[in-house]
Amino acid sequence: MSLGISIAPASDIPIFRQIIQQIQQAVALGRLQVGEQLPAIRVLAETLVINPNTVARAYQDLIRDGILESRSGRGVFVSQKRQVFADAERQRRLRQATEQLCHEAILLDFDLPQVRHTLEETWSDLKESAVPTSPDAKESLP
Repeated sequence: MSLGISIAPASDIPIFRQIIQQIQQAVALGRLQVGEQLPAIRVLAETLVINPNTVARAYQDLIRDGILESRSGRGVFVSQKRQVFADAERQRRLRQATEQLCHEAILLDFDLPQVRHTLEETWSDLKESAVPTSPDAKESLP
């Protein structure tokens, strides 16, 4: 199975975080479906030519966050979507991501209407590119 994960060793983002982000994105967009098995730690590490401990850390973080689940003796699978974090933690994480976006936008000299437009456009593009999980799922998207 090919996840299509690519890493940039020279990036400021740690490799385990790059793996996490790409798996999160694949799950969010439906490229990885609930119940789908991910490659074994050693297999993915060999494919990416990285230390297996790096893959193990990424998988562990994703399991902790409820995105993946480990099935004893069988491997790691995409878990059923569930709310793992309390509302306060979800709000904190959203705020943190939003602050990062705002800092970058301010640094690049964008104004709020430009940021809002780009955010709405990106949201729409991502929702449209998501693979529906059921026949009527696309109709229920906001």
